[in-house]
Amino acid sequence: MPRSILRPILFATLVAGTLDILAAVGLTLFYGREPANMLRYVASGPFPPATEWGAAGAALGLAVHFAIMAVMAAIYLAAAERLPSLRRRPLLWGVIYGLTTYAVMNLVVVPLRFAAPLPPSTRAIATQLFCHIVLVGLPIAMIAARHFRQRSAFA
Repeated sequence: MPRSILRPILFATLVAGTLDILAAVGLTLFYGREPANMLRYVASGPFPPATEWGAAGAALGLAVHFAIMAVMAAIYLAAAERLPSLRRRPLLWGVIYGLTTYAVMNLVVVPLRFAAPLPPSTRAIATQLFCHIVLVGLPIAMIAARHFRQRSAFA
């Protein structure tokens, strides 16, 4: 019986989500801002009043972040299950997936909720590209490749 992809989806969500949120918190602190405010801003995407919800809004922002990451991980693993090239070349496809997640977030998701296109500066674009490629796309692709290698070893 083939191993379920639920476990690698959860693992990829945890790894990529943790790396990405740690980078976001680090950058927030570097710029002298409050991580809780950043998290409330994340929550305000689907829940606009969350910016006024204090600790609950920050907790919701963390949950929203990991929910988005779970969708990203699930999409990649589902695609890798059907497309062997995604699991054979995780470095290439991890970079491509990181670029894709960056484009979808900044050209589709964010503009649907917020009026101003984000990110506004070259530095912010470079930072987000790094995060999406190195902290999201590559870990998800590597976890998928490892899962499918192990699965084929048990077949």
